[in-house]
Amino acid sequence: MNPELIIGDEPVSALDVSIRAQIINLLIDLQEEFQLSYIIITHDLGVAEHMCDRIAVMYLGKILELGAYDKLYSNPKHPYTQALLSAIPLADPGAKKKRIIVKGDVPSSITPPPGCRFHPRCAHRMAQCDKSEPLLKAIEGDRFVSCYLY
Repeated sequence: MNPELIIGDEPVSALDVSIRAQIINLLIDLQEEFQLSYIIITHDLGVAEHMCDRIAVMYLGKILELGAYDKLYSNPKHPYTQALLSAIPLADPGAKKKRIIVKGDVPSSITPPPGCRFHPRCAHRMAQCDKSEPLLKAIEGDRFVSCYLY
């Protein structure tokens, strides 16, 4: 079939950790061998880090942050991205890192809140967040964020 693009929706989410690593390595090998592009949909940012050049972080169907994986992981801008990355376990069980806990319930995706979709749970919430949705705008070349903090 020789596809140029493969879309994987949680391609390794239900797999054992050792099998997961083998499948990720196989997908990367196939990508290099056949010059494939992938769109990976995942809740596991650890998987995205190993497989993706660019990452879009979404919340209730909207992109909140978009950029090269290395810049996004080393310096997340959106409060939701910061919280997600703080939840990734470290390989060293003795290592400590600050965990950001997102408080509150996830709003309905059918009737999302007005304004920024993340504002009901955001620690940096401002009055304008309740009223209007921030635009996804460039902040550093090919890096984009949808947040009034920027």
